[in-house]
Amino acid sequence: MPKFSANLTMLFTEVDFVERFGKAAENGFSAVEFMFPYGWPAEQLRGLLDANNLEQVLFNLPVDEWAAGVRGIACLPGREQEFQENVERALAYATVLQCPRLNCLAGLTPADADPEAVLETLVTNLRFAADALAEANITLLVEALNSRDIPGFHLVGSQAAVKLIDAVDRDNVRFQYDIYHMQRMEGELINTVTSLMNRIGHIQLADNPGRHEPGTGEINFTNLFKAIDAAGYDGWIGCEYIPAEDTKAGLGWMSDYR
Repeated sequence: MPKFSANLTMLFTEVDFVERFGKAAENGFSAVEFMFPYGWPAEQLRGLLDANNLEQVLFNLPVDEWAAGVRGIACLPGREQEFQENVERALAYATVLQCPRLNCLAGLTPADADPEAVLETLVTNLRFAADALAEANITLLVEALNSRDIPGFHLVGSQAAVKLIDAVDRDNVRFQYDIYHMQRMEGELINTVTSLMNRIGHIQLADNPGRHEPGTGEINFTNLFKAIDAAGYDGWIGCEYIPAEDTKAGLGWMSDYR
């Protein structure tokens, strides 16, 4: 039986961010995730988790220029020092929030850059992050996105993610498998998630098209969840979708899986 975490970047946006923890708990979630915690003191977020009996299961390494279109700096030559500082920031938050996994977004492939230099930068940065997180028993995730929604993103598709993980060659690096992105990019969800289950450290969901809740699009989540269970996955599945209307009104799909 799948267990779902509420992505507070995407869900309950009808209220301010700090109020979303309570909304998640009120609607039956026992775990939360979000993209970036860095706009709030870690101790404040810890208090919100404790007050609502919630577990923090995931957040991303910092991307300070997100609003300007930056989608990560891990693959950008010349920004290695900044990347290392970001790892330390994330680790400090993860320690307070008791978060066991952090996701790293590779970023957009820099224009006119030497492809070998880009790959070397990415691998070196991920090794640094993995080694730093290993000391705290934290898993580093790498996420492949889709090139339709995010043109130019450096890491596209599941096979590219696995190849990168092999190159990094660290025991605590896993694939964050986003069902929506992989449906957009390659399909074959059941075969792929089954064959790669030993490489997957976290799963996220949204239906396609529209990136809304399950049941609004083409994905057969019932069969997919059965395959994920059969493959032995016992981790969280993050609800990283845009509610088609009101968040609470759109949570009915979960009743079949609780």
